[in-house]
Amino acid sequence: MAMNWKTFFTRTWTALVFGAVMLTGLLGPWYAFWLLFALVQCLCIREYFQLMSHKGITVPGPAIQWGLQLWAFTMISFLAVPALQEHKIIPAALIVLPALLLFGEGLRKQGSAFSVLSGLGSVAYIVLPLNLLMLLYRIDAVLPAGLIFLIWINDTMAYVVGSFIGKTPFSQISPKKTWEGTGGGAVLTVLVAFIYGKCNTHLPVQHWVVLALCAAVAGTMGDLFESKLKREAGVKDSGSFMPGHGGALDRFDSLLLATPFAYAYAILFLQ
Repeated sequence: MAMNWKTFFTRTWTALVFGAVMLTGLLGPWYAFWLLFALVQCLCIREYFQLMSHKGITVPGPAIQWGLQLWAFTMISFLAVPALQEHKIIPAALIVLPALLLFGEGLRKQGSAFSVLSGLGSVAYIVLPLNLLMLLYRIDAVLPAGLIFLIWINDTMAYVVGSFIGKTPFSQISPKKTWEGTGGGAVLTVLVAFIYGKCNTHLPVQHWVVLALCAAVAGTMGDLFESKLKREAGVKDSGSFMPGHGGALDRFDSLLLATPFAYAYAILFLQ
C-alpha cells in the first residue's frame, strides 16, 4: 500500500504542535496550565454535546451550551487564580449558576428532560474531572504532568505489545484492543513508574506506582467509555480539533476517568 504523504505530514505536524502546547502547559507557569485545561474543558464540552446529538439525544440549546462552557471556564479559573478566591460570592454563584441554566432549559421545550440529563452529564464527565485536575495541580504541580505522562506511556506500550503478541480481544467496544496489549501496557507502565520513582526523590516510589495504576486501569476504562459513546453516535472521531488525530475528547478521554482516582489518592495520602 502506497504511503499517503499528505496524511502523514498532517498527522506529524499536528502531533508536534500538540506536544509543544502540552509541554508548555504542563511545565510552564501556573497560568499556562490553567489556560491549557480551560481550553481543553470547553472543547470537550462542545464535542460531548455533538456526540449526544448524533446519538439522537436532545441536547441543550446553543445559549445553554455557551452558558455551561462559560460556567466551566469560570469554575476552573476560580480554582486556578488566587485573586479570585478572595471574593466569597464567587463560590455561591458557581454552585447556583448551572442549576439555574438547566432549570431554565427544563422549562423551555419538549424532550427537555433528556436535554437536562445531557447537560448534567457534561458536568459529571468533563467539568468535574478537569477541575479536580486543577486541584491536583495545586497539591503538587508534578502530579498532573506525571499522570498524563504515564497515560501516554500506557497507551504507547499497550499498542506496541498488542501489535506483537496481541491475539485475544479485550472488548467488543474497541476490537483493536487485546488482553495481551492491555496487560502488557499496564505492567510496563508500572515498571516505568517504579524506575522513575527510584531515580527521582520528589515523591516516594509508591506514589508513582499508584499514579501508574490510575493511568493504566482507569485510563483504559476512560478510553473504552469514550469509544462506546462514539460507536453509539456512529462517528469515528469526537471532533476535528486535531487534523489526523480527532478531537479533544479523543486525546483526553483517559485523563477524564483517571483524574478522580488520582485526586482521591492524593488528598488521602499526599497532603
